[in-house]
Amino acid sequence: MNTKKVIGIVVGALVLVYGIFFIVSGKAVFSLTNPYQGSNTIVHKKPSQLKIGVSLSTLNNPFFISVKEGVSEVANQAGAKIQIFDGQNSTNKQSNDVEDMIQKKVDVLIINPVDSSAITPEVKAANEASIPVITVDRSSDGGKVLTLVASNSREGGKMAAKFMIEKLGEGANIAELQGTPGASATRERGAGFDNAVKGHLNIVSKQTANFDRTQGLNTTENIIQGHPDIKGIFSQNDEMALGAVQALKGNQDVLIVGFDGNDDGIAAVKKGEMAATVAQDPKEMGRLAVQAAFKHFKGQKVVPNIKSPLKLVVADKYK
Repeated sequence: MNTKKVIGIVVGALVLVYGIFFIVSGKAVFSLTNPYQGSNTIVHKKPSQLKIGVSLSTLNNPFFISVKEGVSEVANQAGAKIQIFDGQNSTNKQSNDVEDMIQKKVDVLIINPVDSSAITPEVKAANEASIPVITVDRSSDGGKVLTLVASNSREGGKMAAKFMIEKLGEGANIAELQGTPGASATRERGAGFDNAVKGHLNIVSKQTANFDRTQGLNTTENIIQGHPDIKGIFSQNDEMALGAVQALKGNQDVLIVGFDGNDDGIAAVKKGEMAATVAQDPKEMGRLAVQAAFKHFKGQKVVPNIKSPLKLVVADKYK
């Protein structure tokens, strides 16, 4: 083998391993690594040049309407093109919506999964298409994401547990309204709460109400029939907690704690209908997700987890 062929093979190998220079809009762009699988050269783009695809689990929940508002606010201010889909709490619809956006070659996907496992094939499909994925509030169990924008759900569960232990005392019987099975928020809020109350409060019933107000009402009615002596209910979101408020019809003997801090939940706390809610800032989550996308396309490093703040909002009578 002659010297020229040897040099050619070495240079070719180096190009494959370390990346290729591309000329994009008159600029040289270089990719060292490929965090999304496939060919992933980061093309620097201004925010106004971006096409952003957004899939939210449901827009029948004030929390995710606020996420949408935060996303739209930052994207519109920057002149980015944005398309938002309502997953309607259907894994099939969300999958179809995301696949459609991949086919339309959006620059970035912002996804709030209905189910953290079910969304995995679509995240992997985006990886293969070299489209970065940002998840909001709930993670994806598979595939690679640029970042997860979320509050610390486990810590929020602990905050709720500490409050209930303090107000109800040791050994009180309580129930737990659980969110959508498979959602990371369901797992993490439940784990944070359950571990913290273990040995202090008795969880006599755990039932799923899918983060839905009507299901929260019906599920609470069933729990009360079977356990009329419960002293508290921890709900993994405010919508289910508001359903519990309706089911209890003003029964002040049962302390209800929600999670999210949406407008209706905060209003119920102020009225004393709910004892407390672990409040997130969903609008800020939406803002942070879009800002992470802008940062990525400027060639700046984006951390794997972007934390959104939490605070416990408590009714006056429990302060």
